[in-house]
Amino acid sequence: MTTNEQDTTAIPDASPSAPSAAGREGWERDVLERLAFASLREQRAARRWRIFFRLLTLAVIAWGLWLMFGAASDEARVAGPHTALVEIDGTIEAGTSGSADAVIPALNDAFSDKGAVGVILRINSPGGSPVQAGLINDEITRLRATYPDKPLYVVVDEVCASGGYYIAAAADKIFVNKASIVGSIGVMMESFGLTGAMEKLGVERRLMTAGENKGFLDPFSPLSEQHREYAKEMLAEVHQQFIDVVRRGRGERLKETPEIFSGLFWTGARAVQMGLADDFGSIETVARDVLKAEEVVDYTQREALSEQLLRKLGGSVGASAAATLLSRDWRPVLK
Repeated sequence: MTTNEQDTTAIPDASPSAPSAAGREGWERDVLERLAFASLREQRAARRWRIFFRLLTLAVIAWGLWLMFGAASDEARVAGPHTALVEIDGTIEAGTSGSADAVIPALNDAFSDKGAVGVILRINSPGGSPVQAGLINDEITRLRATYPDKPLYVVVDEVCASGGYYIAAAADKIFVNKASIVGSIGVMMESFGLTGAMEKLGVERRLMTAGENKGFLDPFSPLSEQHREYAKEMLAEVHQQFIDVVRRGRGERLKETPEIFSGLFWTGARAVQMGLADDFGSIETVARDVLKAEEVVDYTQREALSEQLLRKLGGSVGASAAATLLSRDWRPVLK
């Protein structure tokens, strides 16, 4: 072979800068797998954190509900000598926190607790149903007789009127603020008469009854004089029951005048002068200075959380307004 001859045999290029097609595919697949696994790990971690925060939220809600509804009863079981508190806040009606079904069990728990040296019934109410108020008044009278060494004092907040005062009259003593509203010893019925508007609109009322008085006080029918007198007699009867309760509860402390049972109301300062109340005081001062038990334990049965939310949303307000306008369920009201 001469020096001019050249080897024309092809020599593969082994340079690392030029990878084969198979090598390139393996590298890309490896990167994609790593990215996929990293994304899966992130999703799992995010899911675990979501579950953790949901469980934490449920635990916080459960703890809050226990504080709202369970703490008072637990405290009552472990407390030593203390003042028992029951509250009536709002209208006294069936199905509310001021109903007999809610107030009476709370009063029974308060009186039966051996650690309670006395009971304070805090009232902030414009009144309501004479039936509910009467049931609570009767139960207070029974409990006072059953536990003669355990006094019950009413502490008035803003208002203790009508049905609220019907309940308060059963207490050993009534304490007020000088600017509280007290009294309104009277009874009323209220609704609407729409007959004139119906005539102007050309609306005909088609009410069919069996019994000549079945349509008594129907707001869409004319009010006869006979029905008016009957309603007045019924109101007078309930009013007399109210008067008897006040006289029995207040006794000789009541400085009776013709206007005291007229439905008027007075400030707390005037109420003390008239014998409708005994003295000035608050929950704190009565517990500390009168009962000598400064620690106060609340026995009040609170509304369920769902009921509170519905009431705040105004559902009950709309229902009450419609019932007042359209219902023929006319009842005496201490309000």
